[in-house]
Amino acid sequence: MFAILQAAGWPIWPLLFASIVAVALIIERLITLRRSKILPDGLVDKIVVEMRQSGVTPEMLNRVALSSPLGRVLASGLRNVRSPRDVMKESIEEAGRAVTHDLERFLTTLGTIASISPLMGLFGTVVGMIEIFGSQAPGGSNPQQLAHGISIALYNTGFGLVIAIPSMIFWRHFRSTVDGLVIDMEQQAIRLVELVHGERR
Repeated sequence: MFAILQAAGWPIWPLLFASIVAVALIIERLITLRRSKILPDGLVDKIVVEMRQSGVTPEMLNRVALSSPLGRVLASGLRNVRSPRDVMKESIEEAGRAVTHDLERFLTTLGTIASISPLMGLFGTVVGMIEIFGSQAPGGSNPQQLAHGISIALYNTGFGLVIAIPSMIFWRHFRSTVDGLVIDMEQQAIRLVELVHGERR
């Protein structure tokens, strides 16, 4: 493997760095975007029961806010529980935008790696081809040596595609996951507002 990296030349090293970053981001997002961590089951019901028993206390607000991203959104609404429905919804929407931004963290970087990896691979191939043809003697060339040099140059393009394809798959998967989580958070937050203002039992 190290021999292939050496043979592919210096353009392979940025691709190798991009692959390490992509793998790290994919692992981090897989751990962070777990549904059980973002949307704990029964959180709204627990909040409503506790609120009806002891009211909204600062300790309760801190505990709910620190429990999960959904908790941050709901805690923002609970801080305005005595305000009109519109004010409560507005505070929830503001917190929801901040939470959505956090859930989308690193996705732009992963998408960029997926987009530029084939171009970086192509650049490496072009550099390799220039070096191959530049090293050929004017009087004649060895076809076997030329074929070997071209195959080495194409390692860059192949490696770029190997990085880009999984990165694009995971980028689209994470985008879809975030969209689904945001919709579910909105539904949970609306349910809390309606329960607090007596429109739902």
